Amino acid sequence: MLNALRRFAAFCLCIALSLGLLAPAASHADTVKPEDMAVIRRQAEAFMSAEERLPELATLVSDENWTFTRNLIHGPMQEVGREMLYINQRLSRSERKQADKLARSLKAALAELDEASRLQDPARMQRAYSAVAAGFDAYADVIPAEALS
Repeated sequence: MLNALRRFAAFCLCIALSLGLLAPAASHADTVKPEDMAVIRRQAEAFMSAEERLPELATLVSDENWTFTRNLIHGPMQEVGREMLYINQRLSRSERKQADKLARSLKAALAELDEASRLQDPARMQRAYSAVAAGFDAYADVIPAEALS
């Protein structure tokens, strides 16, 4: 009986030690690695560069400049979707789902603005531009602060 109790105590000790070793690994699995942060930083710079073009886009929308609105969307802002994809792939797992949702929303807003410009619908363009601006703001919040410095 005493021998069985010792084995049971040793087994419990092994389990406790194993769980103790796994817990720190699990907490580190949800952080961004330095090599991933370098990629995020590079892609975030390009994303922020596109975001800086929003005032120019707002002017084009206000002036109902259909052609140049579409040119800006298909030119300098065209790569935003790819940049968000690369950022999302390197975020921690806990942030990835929300980032994917925000990226889809921003891409849909850009597509809606493009379509409104194509149809030359000023009211639809204004609504779509508001969604684009809100999408850029919301997505910028998921980019880690250390990538923006």
